Amino acid sequence: MTTSTIHALARPEVPLLPLYNAGLSSEAVRARYGVNEIARLASNENPYGASPAVARALAGLATRVDTYPDANCSALRAAIAARTGVAPEAIVIGNGSEDILQMLCLAFLSAGDRVITQRPAFGLHEIYPRMMGAQVGQIALTPQLGFDVDAWCEALARGPKIAMLANPSNPVGCMFTAAEMERLLAATPEHTLLVVDEAYCEYARHAEGYPDVLAMLRGRALPWIVLRTFSKAWGLAGLRVGYGLASDAALVQLLDRVRTPFNVNHAAQVAALAAWGDEAFMQRGVAETARLRGVLAARLAALPGVRIAPSATNFLFLDIGCPNAPVNEALLAQGLIVKPWKEPGFEHFIRVSIGTEAENERFARALAGILAAGA
Repeated sequence: MTTSTIHALARPEVPLLPLYNAGLSSEAVRARYGVNEIARLASNENPYGASPAVARALAGLATRVDTYPDANCSALRAAIAARTGVAPEAIVIGNGSEDILQMLCLAFLSAGDRVITQRPAFGLHEIYPRMMGAQVGQIALTPQLGFDVDAWCEALARGPKIAMLANPSNPVGCMFTAAEMERLLAATPEHTLLVVDEAYCEYARHAEGYPDVLAMLRGRALPWIVLRTFSKAWGLAGLRVGYGLASDAALVQLLDRVRTPFNVNHAAQVAALAAWGDEAFMQRGVAETARLRGVLAARLAALPGVRIAPSATNFLFLDIGCPNAPVNEALLAQGLIVKPWKEPGFEHFIRVSIGTEAENERFARALAGILAAGA
């Protein structure tokens, strides 16, 4: 059977979808480049890991793998509800927040519907809508690598079916302030579903002017959902847990109709609940990461030809002033995994996660040497 035969059987949108760029694993880099010391600075993981409470909670779970997990994630939803003030029935839990993104597209999008997001975007903000046959409009950044609020307001006013709004941005790091968010909400029609992706909100809360979007959305007539994750600040990337805080239970009930019944495994639920119970541990790691981000940004800003986007996250988006592919290869050869951006128009950009102080120093020294050598 040929590839063309298989493609003929597929939905026409699927063969045209771009692949999500998940990057290289530590094992692949070790095998390909023969290096032992790896710094994982590509996926915005938390170098301080999860609370010790997580390890304690996971101990002994091997005796419980023969039974299905709670399909409704009841305990985790109740804990999140108690802290956020959102009713449990208006909370959805996913296998990472991208699972909820897929649910939203399955539940709400049909061929020809319009979706807006930014450019460059988190890949799944584009891939999942296109999977459903939707048309995706992407709003460009300003020359200063920030959000173009006027352009966003104009696009929202045209009434897309869904608006995928990441605050702060992935991969760029910029954020909408409270005043800018107020303008966006005023421009959004009641028939647009507003999806606010706050995967990095724990870091952004350290930035002046970051909005309390839940407080701003409560009482609005439009449908909305705020997505957050345990993968970043909470240190649970390997277990895949995300959650959505929705405008009402009816929205979550629709998502329940398209999600898999046991989409969040038992270990993930137990770990997320334990991490949620140790907010102080998370906050210490976030505060240190924010401090180290400033140190690294100052160091990189001194490199000739390097431009840094404003960041309220645990990463930096760098314009290195030259093609990123050879620079990426040279970094990998030194055991430094970053994410070179492949989207047209951004081939001079790399995204680097904030690691430990030692990892950041390794990266800064390596990048300076590679750029000086003209790699």
